[in-house]
Amino acid sequence: MPPPSVNSDSLLQHRSFVAFWIARASSSFGFQMLTIAVSWQVYSLTGRAFDLGLIGLVQFFPSVALALVAGHVADQFDRRRVVVLAQFIEGLAIFALAALTLTQHVNEIVVLGLLFVISVAKAMEGPSLLSMLPALVPPKILPRAMAANSVAGQAAGMVGPAIGGLLYIAGAQVVYAICGLLYFISVLMVSRLRYEQAPPRRVPATFKTLFAGISFIRNRPDVLGVISLDLFAVLLGGATALLPIFAHDILHTGPWGLGILRGAPAVGALLVGFWLSRRALSRNVGMIMFAAVAGFGVATIIFALSNMLWLSILALFALGGFDMISMVIRGSLVQLDTPDDMRGRVSAVNSIFINTSNQLGEFESGMLAAWLGAVPAAAVGGIGTLVVVALWMKMFPGLRRRQRLENDPPNTEIVA
Repeated sequence: MPPPSVNSDSLLQHRSFVAFWIARASSSFGFQMLTIAVSWQVYSLTGRAFDLGLIGLVQFFPSVALALVAGHVADQFDRRRVVVLAQFIEGLAIFALAALTLTQHVNEIVVLGLLFVISVAKAMEGPSLLSMLPALVPPKILPRAMAANSVAGQAAGMVGPAIGGLLYIAGAQVVYAICGLLYFISVLMVSRLRYEQAPPRRVPATFKTLFAGISFIRNRPDVLGVISLDLFAVLLGGATALLPIFAHDILHTGPWGLGILRGAPAVGALLVGFWLSRRALSRNVGMIMFAAVAGFGVATIIFALSNMLWLSILALFALGGFDMISMVIRGSLVQLDTPDDMRGRVSAVNSIFINTSNQLGEFESGMLAAWLGAVPAAAVGGIGTLVVVALWMKMFPGLRRRQRLENDPPNTEIVA
């Protein structure tokens, strides 16, 4: 690969970043399409809400059990090789799903088993993939590179499910085959990356460094408040795991409708994200965050009670928009309240809660739907989110009164 113009402010002039962005977009689109195909196929095979909950569970366990191991691997080995190996395994597992579906040798155990393999590889891939970005562009344009990287993920969340739903009409094996191809495109792109900046000094992961991050979060009420609020709000508001049931049994639509429903939150998040990128939040950020999480809960309740496709789409659209507002505020508060030398460890702890609460929330929703039915389960989740907001406003008064994203941290020393 020819050397890039390292002094250029244009992201397109940094070819390693372009390759990284293509890899990120390809794997993100592949995963979003895979999620649609797996959920619809499993529900078609069994017709049980319990099995939809298992989809979340088989993704949850690897992301928790391997989080610290994956972080240690990212700090000790070439991150490019880690990502290439992990995505290669994911691609092979997806192609296996395609072949077994085509030959009609597939059942829910096979699907969940291969999804577990994919989840293990994805858990090992995550820290290395995210840690590569600062080495691909100059520091002065890193924020723009991170924003462009986020756009790839949001675009995949917006369009990928709809494409997956439409392709599912031709058969699950078609969706799986295209997903596998996208993953191998990502493998090719990552293998061509060349670092422009020296990677950060690698520090061995130890219990001491891990507990420093936990101690810091425990001693900062605002940081603890936003991280725990995100955990419980996502845990209770996991109604999207029940979308196949709502699409098939309540809204009486097919895979194309499921794809639109799955993509609606991403559309709302993407549009609100563009708006937030042009408008700074300068006052009452604490109350705005709580209001956004409450709006997320209300939108969940509306979705649960709706039996009209257009209203359900609007509710999910609003849900995604409210989630983006709270996510931007929560993420900014955590980063700005954390000293630079602590951000890696705090982010590692934070990512465990964020990345796993989605899967655990899906499991919780599936279990509750199996006991109560899909509509009561989703409604209870929305109501639970509103209860959490009320409790957190009382438990974290400083966070409720927070005016600005920026804050002068107290002189609290955490032993590294």
